[in-house]
Amino acid sequence: MHGSVGASTPAGDSATPPSPGSASVHAPVVTVRGILESHPWLDEPGASFVTLTKHGSLRGCIGTLEAYRPLGRDVAGHAVDAAVRDPRFWPVTADEYPELDIEVSVLSEPEPMPVADRAGLERMLRPGVDGLVLADRGGRHRATFLPQVWDELPEPHDFVAHLLAKAGLPASYDWRGGAMDCRRYTVTAYRR
Repeated sequence: MHGSVGASTPAGDSATPPSPGSASVHAPVVTVRGILESHPWLDEPGASFVTLTKHGSLRGCIGTLEAYRPLGRDVAGHAVDAAVRDPRFWPVTADEYPELDIEVSVLSEPEPMPVADRAGLERMLRPGVDGLVLADRGGRHRATFLPQVWDELPEPHDFVAHLLAKAGLPASYDWRGGAMDCRRYTVTAYRR
């Protein structure tokens, strides 16, 4: 995320772990405190999503749109939730773990988009850049797509249609008069 956490192996050294009791090996001890001291930005408030994919298919995705806790704790909590609490999937098993790709998206603060209707929203969107939150003014329907969804839905009309459906509204819904609250955000994504 602003660099990697972990130890590197010098050229010529084996990546095989040392045998227990080996006197010549001094493995670094990684602690939460040590990570935070090396990466203080992880202790600052931040909002994130953690996305798990298996062979290119979604396996779990959980996150928050607003920062309410330190970013490091937010990412750790969402990583666990994406693996075992995404209601769309069975919990990830230990056997699946090696097959998973993990992406962490750190979100900017969502900013309001002053649009009166769907056509105005679609013109304002920046494909490949904007994440989008749509919510009806009554607050009963709300959904978001991360900017990465543009890879699958590159046209603004399709992007908005699928997000409306995700929110439980008709994909063809063409509102007027500011009936929807629209907010956009960007992400910095990190993948393993």
